Order: sequence, then structure tokens, then C-alpha cells
Amino acid sequence: MKISAAVVAAAFSLAFSFILVNFTGQCDAALQQGFYKGKCNSQDVEAIVASVVKRRFNDKPRVAAGLIRLFFHDCFVNGCDASILLDGDSSEKTAPPNLSVSGYDVIDEAKGLLEEACAGIVSCADIIAIAARDAVQLSGGGRYEVQTGRRDGFVSLASNVDLPSPRFSVSQSADAFSKKGIGLTDMVLLLGGHTIGFTNCSLFRDRLYNFDNTGKPDPTMDPLLVMKLRLICPQNSPATRTPVSVDQNLASTFIVDNSFYKQIRLGRGILQIDQALALDPLTNNTVASLANGNDFLARFGQAMVKLGAVDVLTDSQGEIRESCHLKNKPRSTFLFG
Repeated sequence: MKISAAVVAAAFSLAFSFILVNFTGQCDAALQQGFYKGKCNSQDVEAIVASVVKRRFNDKPRVAAGLIRLFFHDCFVNGCDASILLDGDSSEKTAPPNLSVSGYDVIDEAKGLLEEACAGIVSCADIIAIAARDAVQLSGGGRYEVQTGRRDGFVSLASNVDLPSPRFSVSQSADAFSKKGIGLTDMVLLLGGHTIGFTNCSLFRDRLYNFDNTGKPDPTMDPLLVMKLRLICPQNSPATRTPVSVDQNLASTFIVDNSFYKQIRLGRGILQIDQALALDPLTNNTVASLANGNDFLARFGQAMVKLGAVDVLTDSQGEIRESCHLKNKPRSTFLFG
């Protein structure tokens, strides 16, 4: 079968136009502030995400801690590539540390609005980063400028989830952060995210009853706090009982501030790693500085920006998912013969 020269020319013209459109949409090779300016049909991408987060926050303030945790759990595995959002029998969200992660519905709602405004432009990874920033700001943490330009990853495996354990020592935690290119001071700042949110009794029950198999509570924990937490977290909780959550920072559950550092200096850290920060020579001076100073909010924002740049996909790497839960279907190709 012969094909006319006009048909061939039209096909090549269409293919070239498709390549040109996709290339111009991917020409930014690094993260930057205002990446989406002028790319979403005159719509403000960050404002669209902010509207969703604010409405959800006004309805349920604890959503802020969930979004910050979602950001951390995503970035610490394959980098900030939204791999935690992908569905699958063995995807990241099925790993034990991620079973209590929340905020997926907030990201989905923002993604839906952005697809209506400018389909195929805004990555799920960037939505997570923007939403986490907005969550910090709504919780009194001040506003930092988030960088965007990430693309979404293809790989999401529960076996890749190797998050720092709440039972880690400071040196073990420092090693884990170092592998991600994050230094000791930024580690202390990022763990300050525990200033809001909740944790499960199972993650610290040993500190209340049998620390290091001594049959006694952790001696570094305030005895009054031990008594209070024992009422909330019985030693032998029935297997059928719904997991109990406890405020990570008893001084200010919903406010991003430096009270976390003040609390751990008083022996009121809930998680073992939190309390260790205030006692270990590697980090106690940083904790004291943050507890007594007034620069935590600015420094926390800077640390979040650093975390948001870990192993990102940019330029032609990865993809812009149509749905945050699924990888895009392969595009069909045309063959001439």
C-alpha cells in the first residue's frame, strides 16, 4: 500500500509537534521556586494546593502532621518522587512503617483540581512538597519557599522502605540521614517535626515497662510522664484493641514551634530517638540552641527544602502521573507500512 507524500509529511509534522510540546514542558533540569509559573493556563498551582490543604486543616487540624509525615516517608526511600502514593500489593504504602501514614486523600483532591486546570503538568511529588509546606505554615510554623520541578517515579516496593527506627540511637539515625546527604544539624531540625502529630503506644511501650530488658522504665524519662503514659498505654494491651495514639509533643500538639526541644530537655520525649537527641553529645548542644533560641522556624523550613531535594527526578526523568495512585499507561505508537 502506497502512502501519499502529503500524508507522510503530515504525520512527521504531528510527531515533531508532539515531541516539541513535551520537550518544552520538561526543559527545566533542576528544582526552582516558581517552576510552574505560566505553565498552568494562568492558574496558580501553589494556590490551588493551598486551598485544599487549608480547607482540610480547618476541618481537621491533625491533617497537618499527616502531610508532613507523608513528605518525610516519601523522600526518605527513593527520594521525593511520590513513590509512596502508588498502589500495589507490595508497594511502599504496604510496608509496616507506612500503614499509619495519612494524607493521601488530600493529595488526590489537589491532583484532581490541577488536572482540571492543566492536565499533565504538575507532578504528584511536587504536590506532596507544596502540601507539606502549607501544613507547616497553617500550624504556625511560618512560610518557606518550596522548590518545584520534580517528576514522579516508577518504582514503589515495600522492600525498599528502610526508614530510621524510632528506637535508633543518635549515631544510627545520623548514619541513616547521612546516606541521604543530610547532616547532623539538619537531622535534629527535621526530627523537630515531631513538635506536632501523634505516635502509637507500640513504638515506646518498652520505655514504660521494660527498657533494655531491665523490667523497669527508661530512667531518662520524666517519672510523672511515665505514670501518665502507663494509664494510656497498658503493658498488656489486648490484641483486638484499637491502637492508641499519643501526642508526640505534650506541650503543643498542633503548633509547629520549638517547644519540642524544650520538652526533650526535661525528659519528656516520647520516642526513644527524640529523648536521645537531648542527651547525646553529638546533638545536645544543637537541641539546647534550638530550645533557647528563636530561629527554629526559619531553620526548619530550610531543612525541609533540603529534604525535598533528595534524589529527585527532573527534566526527562520519570513522568507526570495522570493519577497519583497509578503509573501512566504506555502511549501507543503509529507504524507505517
